[in-house]
Amino acid sequence: MLITDVEVEGHGRVDVRLGGGRVVGIGRRRAGRGDVEGRGGALLVGLHDHHVHLAALAAEAASVRVGPAEAGDRDGLVAALRSGPPGEWVRAVGYHESVAGELDRWVLDDFAPDRPVRVQHRSGALWVWNSAALRAAGLDGGGHGGDEGDGGDGRFWREDERLRGFTPPVRLDLRGVGARAAAYGITGFTNADPHPGQDLPELLSVLPQRLVVMGIGDAPVKFLLDDATLPTPGELAASVAAVRPRPVAVHCVTRVQLLVTLLALEEAGPVAGDRIEHGSVIPAETLPWLARLGVTVVTQPHFPVERGREYATDVDPDDQAHLYRCRSLAEAGIPLAAGTDAPYGSADPWAVMRAAVERSGGEAVARRAALDLFAGEPQLPSRVRRLAVGSIADLCLLHVPLKEALDLMSADVVRATIVGGSRITPTE
Repeated sequence: MLITDVEVEGHGRVDVRLGGGRVVGIGRRRAGRGDVEGRGGALLVGLHDHHVHLAALAAEAASVRVGPAEAGDRDGLVAALRSGPPGEWVRAVGYHESVAGELDRWVLDDFAPDRPVRVQHRSGALWVWNSAALRAAGLDGGGHGGDEGDGGDGRFWREDERLRGFTPPVRLDLRGVGARAAAYGITGFTNADPHPGQDLPELLSVLPQRLVVMGIGDAPVKFLLDDATLPTPGELAASVAAVRPRPVAVHCVTRVQLLVTLLALEEAGPVAGDRIEHGSVIPAETLPWLARLGVTVVTQPHFPVERGREYATDVDPDDQAHLYRCRSLAEAGIPLAAGTDAPYGSADPWAVMRAAVERSGGEAVARRAALDLFAGEPQLPSRVRRLAVGSIADLCLLHVPLKEALDLMSADVVRATIVGGSRITPTE
């Protein structure tokens, strides 16, 4: 493939030739047409979403969104759950208590008694089922005294694997996920499910993007921490040591989870590729510790923007100043990258970049630094890739020069996406 008249950092306006899945030439512009005409737009390395949940994202097409932005309030939630023919299963996602308070089976029975309903919390950690759904699945635990997780109250905490066999198959629109991601300039994903089935890579293989699936092959091993079942630092260190020399990716969304993880990594010894997922709360006093361990933080700088109203009331005041750090991590020398966490956050990496440059509280980063959050190597997210002869031809062609693209910070600037030297966006 010959891409003509593109702006490449360090080279100016040039022609770029691809072959064998790599960049084989960057040279002076010549007369004549290429396979793709750049028209002066920037040619960049493709974006990599370093933390995403692809099957859940693909299931959104068969789901009803009931978050604060979509349902709004109790009446909006009831209307959403009652939409569609009576008797059909309703899969609702994105719920937060600010919509209609805490949910259990009996609350959902009042909202939608004539159909099986299951509602997923915005965190992805909790499903709530109504009585019709429990009966249909043979999980009806009976009266009002059930403990959370036994089905009695309809609340299931981190039981996706067990519940999957009790529900009708959900259509996964993976081709749609891949097409939308290509329109964003995404050439690769890191799937961050904690317990991937061995068949997940085959399921995801319809995506045109490059894939890293945590827990499979040489990808990082995901450890999911919850405060209620938190291991001791020694226990976590033993678990980490058991998977070495593979790197680990530890889900840390609270202060105590981060501290246990740092102690465990100190004991087990860090390796290249170790990651903290989210880093939702990172106290300032832990920054030197993180820097010394060299562990990469894969963060979501858009969450304080998307969830600001809820965080203002849900998050402990002592933690407010430490939420989803960005600039302070970079300034402390801590390896940094970003993921969308879609579908639990926006799937648009350009929206994440905008949030990163608009952050308050001293956490805003420069525009180029925001772009680089999605330009890292798949296995080493903080190691930023640059377009060069010999590099893998996973590329993103823009309509405009880089400076204009950074000013706009919008997916509208993406013109073509190329993976392994082949274009995955429609031709113009």
